[in-house]
Amino acid sequence: MKAKNVSMTSFLTQGGVIAAIYVVLTLLFQAISFGPIQFRISELLCVLPYFTPAAIPGLFIGCLLGNILGGAAIYDIIFGSLATLIGALGSYAIRRHKPLVALPPILANTLIIPFVLRYAYAMPDALWYLMATVGIGEILAIGVLGTGVMYLLDKNAYVAGFLRGSIHRA
Repeated sequence: MKAKNVSMTSFLTQGGVIAAIYVVLTLLFQAISFGPIQFRISELLCVLPYFTPAAIPGLFIGCLLGNILGGAAIYDIIFGSLATLIGALGSYAIRRHKPLVALPPILANTLIIPFVLRYAYAMPDALWYLMATVGIGEILAIGVLGTGVMYLLDKNAYVAGFLRGSIHRA
């Protein structure tokens, strides 16, 4: 029973830390985290399901709180957070294919967020334009920064082991 409690504590701690980092990065770079042309640096964390399933709720809650605290519209809070959740679930599902881990969150956000921008914020831009701008931001944040961070973390045996829950201190 004790090992299960340690495992659950580790899961909750990892998820909470990921959520907190997501919120801080979103709010720290708030000027570029919202709008039709956005580069949400916090999205680089969307590759973390490669290491741990705790990243899934951590990313969802982090996005939810980041959107609430950033003053997003209710539909953005709901559907933006769901897009991040879908992307995180997809990344976890294909974690055995490391080069593809960034693809699900890029696709989820590129397909969902333009509709949020168009209808929640009444942006007059064409959906294809919003998909292009959101997609470029996601490719840069997740595909470039996130994938780079994923490979760097994976090279550090201690960090990668900690994230995977395989290193425990007595």
